[in-house]
Amino acid sequence: MKTTEKIIIYQILTRLFGNTNGRCIQNGPIGQNGCGKMDDITKQVLHEIKNLGATHVWYTGLLAHATQTDYSSYGIPRNHPSVVKGKAGSPYAITDYYSIDPDLAVHPEKRMEEFLELVKRTHECGLKLIMDFVPNHVARQYRSVSKPEGIKDLGEDDDTNQAFSANNNFYYMPGQKLEGEISLYDEEMGNYVEMPAKATGNNRFDAWPNRNDWYETVKLNYGVDYINNTGCHFNPIPDTWNKMKDILLFWADKGIDGFRCDMAEMVPCEFWGWVIPQVKSLHPELTFIAEVYNPNEYRNYIHNGHFDYLYDKVGLYDTLRAVTCGYQSATAITGCWQSVDDIQDHMLNFLENHDEQRIASDFFAGNAFKALPALIVSATLNTNPMMIYFGQEFGERGMDCEGFSGRDGRTTIFDYWSVDSIRRWNNHGRWNNHLLNNKEKELHRFYKKLLNICRTEAAITQGQFFDLMYVNKGGWQMNEHKQYAFLRKYGKEVMLIAVNFADMPAQIAVNIPEHAFDYLHMPSFQTCTAADLLNGTEESIPFTPAKAVAVKLQAWGGKILKITL
Repeated sequence: MKTTEKIIIYQILTRLFGNTNGRCIQNGPIGQNGCGKMDDITKQVLHEIKNLGATHVWYTGLLAHATQTDYSSYGIPRNHPSVVKGKAGSPYAITDYYSIDPDLAVHPEKRMEEFLELVKRTHECGLKLIMDFVPNHVARQYRSVSKPEGIKDLGEDDDTNQAFSANNNFYYMPGQKLEGEISLYDEEMGNYVEMPAKATGNNRFDAWPNRNDWYETVKLNYGVDYINNTGCHFNPIPDTWNKMKDILLFWADKGIDGFRCDMAEMVPCEFWGWVIPQVKSLHPELTFIAEVYNPNEYRNYIHNGHFDYLYDKVGLYDTLRAVTCGYQSATAITGCWQSVDDIQDHMLNFLENHDEQRIASDFFAGNAFKALPALIVSATLNTNPMMIYFGQEFGERGMDCEGFSGRDGRTTIFDYWSVDSIRRWNNHGRWNNHLLNNKEKELHRFYKKLLNICRTEAAITQGQFFDLMYVNKGGWQMNEHKQYAFLRKYGKEVMLIAVNFADMPAQIAVNIPEHAFDYLHMPSFQTCTAADLLNGTEESIPFTPAKAVAVKLQAWGGKILKITL
């Protein structure tokens, strides 16, 4: 999707965001630990998110998913605890594609109405709404009670005697009962019985998943015969394709603005190439974001699958994390953009999300300020989107031991819990900084300043990029392993951006080659005034191939120097 806007996505794990219970117990049920609601996401906090610099909010976990909480009184089938991860359950084990999760509603019977109000509030605050689409797998006990009249449920017409059929929605192990290295017994509900067993969501085509598998999910069948190895069966169109199209259109008609498609690369690219144009023919402004981790498939999912954006995880994220932690040289950043230079506009940058460890955790940097150089690079390197995970802007550590999710540096997606920094920011619905400490306030100010620069400066939103590292290696004026510098230019404005990954201040001199002036059509100046956008000061610098630019960088810091030509 072509846009002159720099997309900045603020990801919220909806279940946790509004939970203000400061006395959660490990593995506690909803009655003990509480649960955030859609209604907790008020206009006040949405305005704060907008002011942070966000353009979109990704509400993670909206779709109804498996949980150990009993909602049978609302006509929602109860889930067997043996096939639910955690008390709250994974938001990616969907039980009903046509329903909002009842945990998120003040009144579960009015969950759709409360969702539509959230859509309305989000739009009224000038933000766009992204929701999950989980196409590869569903909960083991999937059953839609909210599907529109005339829609058949997944598996309703399956021939369970066939391990694979292009007409089936699932893969089966005929004559085999689900077993595996997991306990299928619960004192209250007895044994969980699945006969015949279905294939498990992470492409496990047998009846024996283990605890490291996605054992709470079953794989959907898009016409690829993994069992008999007879290849792809896409003509006629498999039944699953049409059912998934109906689901996408159902939510698109609710007024949402985009889908983040979970594990999109585990679904055939041919499906995406078939369905996305059809959905966009009716909703042309809709954005599709793919979770794809295989760089060899990037161009396939963009050009043939028609995705707007893909995760830049195994390239830029992994590299910036390694540089931040001191495991890799900053020179490796150049290789990141070079590897995706032809598709850079389609890559979604991030330093945190629900799958990754928190920057401030003991497993990553241990200190959120250490990653500010990485943040500057990730946010300003090109015109492509940037994503922030709720609490990242306060240095949330993710070091709680919540229940099913252990103390692993991640904020749990499986448990009922409350996030410390978000709870204090909430401050009884006031959404202010009164309960935040000075370091959290400082970090938040930096994020707000940087993200708003990204959103408003044309050199960032639309400008060209020029890497300066090739003329700044092997000298005494700059440590290329700890510092990184580049230019962004649009019209009469150019930015010199330099960052320092070292834990001590650095006085560096950045060479700008003559080729940069020719390539970007820039005049040179013996001296000119540059505005430091991050701290609001001005300084006089040379802007010529003949003399390096002296730049003083703080430890774990950076500068964005704006020059008007």
